[in-house]
This record gives sequence, structure tokens and C-alpha cells, in this order.
Amino acid sequence: MSDENSPSTTRRQLFKGLALAPMVAAGIAACAQGSDKPAAPAGGAPADYKPTFFNAAEWAFVLAACDRLIPADDVGPGALQAGVPEFIDRHMQTPYAAGDIWYMQGPFVEAAPQFGYQGRLPVRDILRVGMKAIDASCQKTFSGKAFAQLEHADQEKTLKDAEAGSLKLENISAKEFFNQLLGETRMGYFCDPKHGGNKHMAAWKMIGYPGMRADYTDWVEVRDRPYPLPPVDLSGKRG
Repeated sequence: MSDENSPSTTRRQLFKGLALAPMVAAGIAACAQGSDKPAAPAGGAPADYKPTFFNAAEWAFVLAACDRLIPADDVGPGALQAGVPEFIDRHMQTPYAAGDIWYMQGPFVEAAPQFGYQGRLPVRDILRVGMKAIDASCQKTFSGKAFAQLEHADQEKTLKDAEAGSLKLENISAKEFFNQLLGETRMGYFCDPKHGGNKHMAAWKMIGYPGMRADYTDWVEVRDRPYPLPPVDLSGKRG
């Protein structure tokens, strides 16, 4: 059995459960090979993309958080290399993220998870309010430093506490914020490149996903061989 803390095993765990614990393990493995520096500005960040939704402080947070949620390793690209922050910035400007296609009237009540989100904030406000609240919490805990200025280990602990719901924030549930941020990161990592993420179809290549090909039905049940052709995106570009 392979080492459960190896990058390849961690990446497989990431795609099975997409919980923070294996992501943090990958981040710690990466730090052991490099240095424990703040995540923003991070290597591989999309320097050529200028956010149009997030302000400078929010953008620094998004870059740092995405880099910790899916760090680069020898198995595949990290969220920054895949363009996940660009996807999130663009996605925040859609009717979905604005809540325009949601039922957003009260009552706003606590409900079982199977009933879905029951709060009053749409996705883009959950992220904005949550990032501001976490920055404020970090500034109190880490001598005035915002989340993006923290060491990797402190960023990972902060996110892990948010995931567990043990981080107490003003005006928002840390767990709800984390779940929404993780969902956006996951979508950006595996989306069609037309939406800004999954640059060069790198995530699809990593998992052997054929993309928009319509002629791979003979391979659906094949388990002992990788699909032999590169993926194709919605525009018809081949990976």
C-alpha cells in the first residue's frame, strides 16, 4: 500500500472527497519540499488576468486560499496553474452567483442538509462576507496579518477550522463559507476552459476525461487501460 501522505495518494483523496484534510496534507508535503512562505503572491498565479469582481484584498485571499485547497504537485497542476481564481471571479458575475435565479425570500431557517442552502446571502455575498470576516479574525489572531499574509501552515489551519465550523466569524457561518469556496474551487478546476478554469484542459488530462468527445462509448466500461485520445473542449479544441 502506498504512503497515505504521498502527493499521488493525496490527490486521489482530494478527488474522492474534496475535503480539506487531504488538501492540507498535500500542501504540507509541498511545503516540505519548498519553503513555508505566504501564499500570495504565489507561484503560477494568473498574473495576466485582472479581476473585475473582487477587489485587491479579496483577490489576494482567493489566490492564497485556492493555492492551499489544491496545491500543485507531481500528479497534476494546482488551482492557480489551472486558472481557478479567474473562473471564480468570472462566475461571481453570473445570475447564479448573484442569486437572480434562486428563491431568495424568507423565512430563513436552520434546516437539515438535504434541504440545501436556506440562508439570505447569494454565493457572491457569502464569499465576500466570509473573506472579510476571516481576514478580520486572522488580524486579531496573527498580529494584524490578513489571511493572504499568513504562513502556509497558518492558512491551512484557518481553512481547516472553517471547514470544521470551529472558527467563529461575525455575520456568517465559517462552515458555509468554506463549503461555498470549496465548491467554487472544484468547479473551476474541472470546468470547460471557456469558463476561465481548467487551463489547457490540464485537469481533464490528469484524470483521463475525454471532454466533449462524442465517440468514446466503447471505452466507458474499460477499466484496465487509459483512454488513448486527448480531451476536446466545447470550442472543439483538442488538448
